[in-house]
Amino acid sequence: MTAHHVEAARDSSKSGILLLTRTSSPPRLPIALPTLSRRKSPSQDGNGPDRFSAAAMSLVPDLWPPISDSELQRSKAETLKRELVWITDETIKACRELKHGLDDCYALLAPIDPGSTLVMSTPRNEKVKGTMTRVGSRLVKGSLNLQLRTTPAFTIYVAPASPIHVHALDDLHTHLSQSIDLLSLTLARDPPHDPPSVASTLALISDSLAESMTLLKGPPLNRPDASWQTSSCPPHHFSPPLPANFSFHIGLQESCIVLVLRTLEPVNAPVHLGTKLGLAIGTVRRIEHDEMDLVFRYHPSGDGTAEPKRGGSRRGLDSAESAASNGAQDVYVREKVRVESADPSLISLQSKLGYLNNMLCQTRRNLATVMAVADVDS
Repeated sequence: MTAHHVEAARDSSKSGILLLTRTSSPPRLPIALPTLSRRKSPSQDGNGPDRFSAAAMSLVPDLWPPISDSELQRSKAETLKRELVWITDETIKACRELKHGLDDCYALLAPIDPGSTLVMSTPRNEKVKGTMTRVGSRLVKGSLNLQLRTTPAFTIYVAPASPIHVHALDDLHTHLSQSIDLLSLTLARDPPHDPPSVASTLALISDSLAESMTLLKGPPLNRPDASWQTSSCPPHHFSPPLPANFSFHIGLQESCIVLVLRTLEPVNAPVHLGTKLGLAIGTVRRIEHDEMDLVFRYHPSGDGTAEPKRGGSRRGLDSAESAASNGAQDVYVREKVRVESADPSLISLQSKLGYLNNMLCQTRRNLATVMAVADVDS
């Protein structure tokens, strides 16, 4: 027999409620005990025996031994405080896992030789045929044999001394670096951790991951992308330099490196008489594409996105300066060729970022829920 025990007896002559008789001092912690409430059955006419209906019985929680309201509120506050400390510790554990995953993502984008060799060739024809090598966020090598209908066949090479920086990959590298730095600062703090501070840090990282996934996904295909007008690669990135009427634009689409080549024609360029006659009688046909007969404002020198970064605001300044000083001209697009090459490292990077983003969203929801219950401002 223990020090605390309870004897139970059932009063069979009345309501059948469980009666408790305390034979010793009560336990320290209050115990919630179910009690039965009695209601008459709907079928009972008032004259028959007093019977219970199975559906009319309910469980009502009660505390034993009874405690005062002030003590109950104090116990609730202490419980919420312990819950907040626990969820904050669990969030810090998730941050360690998140940092480990972001380190793996950073390694996939790190400038490590020999890099990724990408096949850049058009399917079912040989308009474009060649390869390019990506190391980190740069295209360091490449040779493309072009056989377009509007220009003589020629081969272009990426100049080794002037690699091409992919603007989207540069921004992606920046977002990953900032997220890892924020996590390192958070994990370096001594416990206990401040829940609002942790929540603010996770919000910044969540925005950074969302932007990173948007960069890998690329612009929507159902809307025209006008970035080529200002961010095409300048001629000095190639050996020999590109012709003046040629646009070489690099971008990202669903974790693929996308190359778009355009041959251009100034709007005010004179049209040869033979071309006019050929167009009139049908012997000469224009190449049909989604940008034909549209006038574009083209900046041959670019906006600096293909160059190495020299400061946080460089691109914005270059974009504004280039609009006025780089010899922009109105042009038609005579021919357009689009080539894309899947990059295994970028595909793996997108998959990892998707998983980490889902984990981060769940962690933020858990922390926000407990903070809201505990009435802690985020």
